Amino acid sequence: MTDAIAHEIARAGAWDGPAADRVELDYEGRFLRRKRLRTTSGAELMVDLSETISLDPGDALVTTTGAFVEIVAADEALLRVTGDLPRLAWHIGNRHTPCQVEADHLVIRADHVLEAMLRGLGAGVEPVTGTFRPEGGAYGHGRTHGHAH
Repeated sequence: MTDAIAHEIARAGAWDGPAADRVELDYEGRFLRRKRLRTTSGAELMVDLSETISLDPGDALVTTTGAFVEIVAADEALLRVTGDLPRLAWHIGNRHTPCQVEADHLVIRADHVLEAMLRGLGAGVEPVTGTFRPEGGAYGHGRTHGHAH
C-alpha cells in the first residue's frame, strides 16, 4: 500500500478479514479529519474524511482501493488514580478532562497540574504507560460536546 487515500471509516466489528496495514495513534491522534499518516509498514496514508471523527482501537480507515487500515492505540504517558473514585471523578470531570473509568481506578493523561490537584485531594497517583481509552460521553460515539458546543 503506497500513497493510499482514506475517505471512510469502518467501526470495530463492522469489518472483517485481515487488515492491509495498521496505524498506531495516541488519544489525540485518534481524533482526526484530514491528516497524512505513516502506517506501521512505513507506507503513507492520506486521511480525508468528511467530518472530524473520534476513532477507537479496532476501527479501520477504508482506502479508495477498499483496503482496511486498522487503528491501534499507541502507548502514552498516563496517571493511574485510586482513592474515593466518585469524588475524584467529579473533580476530573469538572475540569473537562477525558477519563478512563475502571472498577478500581481512574486513568487520565499525564498532567502535572492535575496530578498535584489529585494528590492534594488524597488520591493515590501512579505514573504509568499504556493505551488510553476514556469514556466517550453521554451524547454519542467517541469525543462529544454536549450543551450545543
